[in-house]
Amino acid sequence: MIEDIDADKVWQALAADPQARLVDVRTDAEWNFVGVPNLGDVNGEVILIPWQIYPSMQRNAAFIDHLRQAGVTPETPTYFICRSGARSMAAAQAAAAAGFTTVYNVAEGFEGPPDADGHRGQVSGWKAAGLPWHQR
Repeated sequence: MIEDIDADKVWQALAADPQARLVDVRTDAEWNFVGVPNLGDVNGEVILIPWQIYPSMQRNAAFIDHLRQAGVTPETPTYFICRSGARSMAAAQAAAAAGFTTVYNVAEGFEGPPDADGHRGQVSGWKAAGLPWHQR
């Protein structure tokens, strides 16, 4: 079972362990238009590997290969993030099935659920927690 971890605790884990990695599994369109976590203050750059390929949204069949090519090993503490936590959970499950032993899901993702007005990034998730992020 993959553990959901709140964004602020993920930030603390990334700060405490220089080997830990954050993998953003959203699409390139989301990275470009919504933004990405900024890890400059903790351990470098977020790893960008789409779980689904935009615009067809078909699963990225090379996801695990890309993870390995990015330098993530089966022992690397790896936190997966998407918009709201669903795709990242699927990616974490796939990584675990491929033999990665220390994988986690960022609960509520980068933007979390929509608020009463339908806007994301206000209720929960990375942005709502006030964690660093930037536009690409």
